Amino acid sequence: MRLSTGLKPMQQKKPLRSSEIEVSVVMPCLNEEPTIGVCVEKALQTFERYGIRGEVVVADNNSTDCSVEIALSKGARVVHQIDPGYGNAYRKGIAMARGKYIVMADSDNTYDFGQINQFIEPLRNGYDFVIGSRLKGNMLKGSMPPLHRYIGNPLLSGVLRIMFHAKISDAHCGMRAFTREAYQRMHLITTGMEFASEMVINAVKAGLKIKEIPITYYRREGESKLRSFHDGWRHLRFMLLYSPNHLFLVPGLIFFVLGLAMMTALLFGPIVINNRTFDIHCMIIGGLLNIIGLQTVALGMLGKAYSFTEKFETRDRVVEFFYRYFTLERALAFGGLYLLVGVFCILSVVYQWAISSFGPLNEARMIFFGTVIIVNAVQMIFSSFLLSMMAIKTRLN
Repeated sequence: MRLSTGLKPMQQKKPLRSSEIEVSVVMPCLNEEPTIGVCVEKALQTFERYGIRGEVVVADNNSTDCSVEIALSKGARVVHQIDPGYGNAYRKGIAMARGKYIVMADSDNTYDFGQINQFIEPLRNGYDFVIGSRLKGNMLKGSMPPLHRYIGNPLLSGVLRIMFHAKISDAHCGMRAFTREAYQRMHLITTGMEFASEMVINAVKAGLKIKEIPITYYRREGESKLRSFHDGWRHLRFMLLYSPNHLFLVPGLIFFVLGLAMMTALLFGPIVINNRTFDIHCMIIGGLLNIIGLQTVALGMLGKAYSFTEKFETRDRVVEFFYRYFTLERALAFGGLYLLVGVFCILSVVYQWAISSFGPLNEARMIFFGTVIIVNAVQMIFSSFLLSMMAIKTRLN
């Protein structure tokens, strides 16, 4: 149940020393004059109710109203972040927090600070990261626009679950808690709204013990700063950039195999299926898919090699498997064999042309097939050199 808005701030007889603070509640703030005081009061009252030794840290992000003065008057400690952005504000506030456990939530009164203890108890019992779920909890009328509730949030959360195997229903819920050690293991660097996605993704990558709890979500008081499509795209863009498997490798392999199959099937003549003829035009499309596919796979492996570091305890199994068997010599040998196949196809056509006294020639299929194979071979060879350079840089080879 949400605490009353008429609560008085907790009056502490003696300020807590840093070593005595167990919980830090961090709130970002940008012109939240109507609600910041209420949020601070609720957090401090919850500390008092459950006997929590805590502090409230308000990370002000260049407010031009009276938000800072109100927060200070209610008993919060205010830190200032001049660089704009949701992520910047949180990173500054968390960096200045002194508690063993950190609870983060917006200062617009949409989250119930009376639930702080429900987030802290799992951390005390061994969890590293606790995130609320509005979808499994109770969303009051008007708390979330239909576009966000039924399309945006479920879609983005679903993409995150598929790409990163995160068993979280509401990946963009803003009320979360984590230990200081867990925060350091997440290595968060983003500055904007994608900070929420980065935290969940990196928590999974770091192998943190995660718990999701249902919460109540209230209607916002004041003007929302969320830009639906702009911020939604930033979340999606970040997830794609963090998942070379889904952005590069999966579509690349599909294109490569499909294109190679189409070219090989049509190499010796047209194919008729259900009275429909598939001829050299389809073969050309297959060659295009094949080249695009191999290039995309190469870019994906380069991207994974670039990002493959010891930052997280959980390593990338695809890259580990690749570098277990990849050496420059093996790659060059394979690329060389592929090149010989392409050259053989071209030479066989030249031979047929020569024995026909260089007369009319109708070997477009074999010439095209050989050309595509040679292009693939060249891509393989030079991509192998670059991957080997990346291996030296990341000390994987």
